[in-house]
Amino acid sequence: MEHPTHGPAERAPAELVTGPRVTLRRRRPGDSAAVHRAVVDALPHLVPWMPWAVAGYDLATARAQGERAERAWADHTAFAYVLESGGELAGMLELRHQPGGIMELGYWLHPAHTGRGLVTEAAGLLVEQAFTLPGVAAVEIWHDAANTASAGVPRRLGFTEVARHTPPREPLSPGEIGVDVVWRLTRPRP
Repeated sequence: MEHPTHGPAERAPAELVTGPRVTLRRRRPGDSAAVHRAVVDALPHLVPWMPWAVAGYDLATARAQGERAERAWADHTAFAYVLESGGELAGMLELRHQPGGIMELGYWLHPAHTGRGLVTEAAGLLVEQAFTLPGVAAVEIWHDAANTASAGVPRRLGFTEVARHTPPREPLSPGEIGVDVVWRLTRPRP
């Protein structure tokens, strides 16, 4: 089945989005084994920043995450993508609806793929997809102030830092200092 790379969406972004160096495709339950392997391999890199990335991350957890992602896509509340580069699973991204016409963008990247701009390219593609959805006024990226690598993505994409929140909205991960930094990019005017 062919999927559009870009184009208008009624309520969901494209299931397949390609860029010069990345392919983003809708996460499916069948991706669980590959996601599990990538997460386990990247745990030392993810544990400081991702509350779900814990020692003991197992295939059952990856499957449960995949099933939640499938339900969220069907409900049009969140859209999870597998990021592939060079034929390898390099990370994941997700667009999630928030109140007030906001779409939040989250991401993680396997450390073997960092430092090459892949997540920035992928995030830029998903920002474009978010703005194809009706009612989306802005895209936000949230990260802990200590996560300077995550801060580089919104900076490179032209987001503006709009807030810092203490205490953070989620429990702290080991590398975090408890300050949520919020970046926003508003829908371009036609």
